[in-house]
Amino acid sequence: METTDLLVIGGGVVGLTAALAFRRRHRGQRVVVLEKEPRVGLHASGRSSGVLHAGFYYSADSLKARYSVAGCRAWKDFCGAHGVAIQRCGKLVVARSPRDHAGLDELQRRAERNGVRIERVSGAEVQQIEPRARTVERALFSPDTATVDPRAVMAKLAEVCVQEGIVLRTGAPYLGRAGRAVIVPSGSIEAGVVLNAAGLYADRVAAGWGCGARWRLVPFRGTYVVGRAGAPSLSCCVYPVPDLEMPFLGIHLTPTPSGGIKIGPTAVPGRWRQDYGGLGGLRLGELAEQLRVQAGLWTRNAGVRRLAMTAAPKLSRRWLVRAASRLVSGLRASDFRAWGRPGVRAQLVEAGTGRLVQDFVVEVGPGSLHVLNAVSPAFTCALPFAESLVDRVEVLA
Repeated sequence: METTDLLVIGGGVVGLTAALAFRRRHRGQRVVVLEKEPRVGLHASGRSSGVLHAGFYYSADSLKARYSVAGCRAWKDFCGAHGVAIQRCGKLVVARSPRDHAGLDELQRRAERNGVRIERVSGAEVQQIEPRARTVERALFSPDTATVDPRAVMAKLAEVCVQEGIVLRTGAPYLGRAGRAVIVPSGSIEAGVVLNAAGLYADRVAAGWGCGARWRLVPFRGTYVVGRAGAPSLSCCVYPVPDLEMPFLGIHLTPTPSGGIKIGPTAVPGRWRQDYGGLGGLRLGELAEQLRVQAGLWTRNAGVRRLAMTAAPKLSRRWLVRAASRLVSGLRASDFRAWGRPGVRAQLVEAGTGRLVQDFVVEVGPGSLHVLNAVSPAFTCALPFAESLVDRVEVLA
């Protein structure tokens, strides 16, 4: 039987960064990463917006706040060291009405508590930063926000993992557990410690170790429209003031390192876990599961109910451009005729209350560690978050 010191299930950004952090601390130990797809990063990690968040959205006591500030810096260093394109553009958070001013004030307080640089700017100063941005009276500017191409980052991260001696086994889905061994199509692998970073299927994997019983997973599909080549770009990201009771940041505009613009993402409850639109990825068992779980959310969570009731218009490119036009002037639907690659967020929900879990959730099982909720800004947080996961793996080893 094949053996390894650390077996990571899931080749997304959390799995790869954790594998890399462990390998760099323990050069003599073997690390294997299992990825069910033919390449790593084909789901949430490679489909993210690519924004490196500065860390001002999150309450000071959260893991997101702890890791996003350091993570933003760490990815900038990684991209610089490995020649990955990065756009250090900053971010405006604009007010769509006077009612948003209280939200701006709260974001500024959170930035100060988290040690994040943030600037309160007037309407005139907004025009100097990005002449097309719209705001009511004032806004916030985050100079440390940046954007990357997530697929380029994932490709380089996988390359570095292989260079460090990590075994990346693609096309190798997790099939089950047999004691300390994990079953894959080619046989079994006995592991000193198993780290579950399986994203949309992390709860299913965790159940094999008796973990995750209090949670349910709901997929939320996020869609983008992308600007045509030659369409006017932006000097920075432009975001609305979000509903801080929900773990979504609203429709926003993101300049890409290649000079384009993305509008989105939406946040629409998915029909099954890998629901990227149409009937692709359809699994009838997952459809039935989501009908049950989301029916419960409909009665318990007003925020999710609002999202579901407003889902239909979000399937329209024109609707997305109109929504973004509240933030930026001069947008034309004719410049945004192409859909970007949709993503699916693996959102954890508390089973008893219907509460959408805001922060990261990690549980310990027999000889195993399970990352059950690693939603945005998990990409930003991944490098320092990985170090904390390895700290916990070392206790189990």
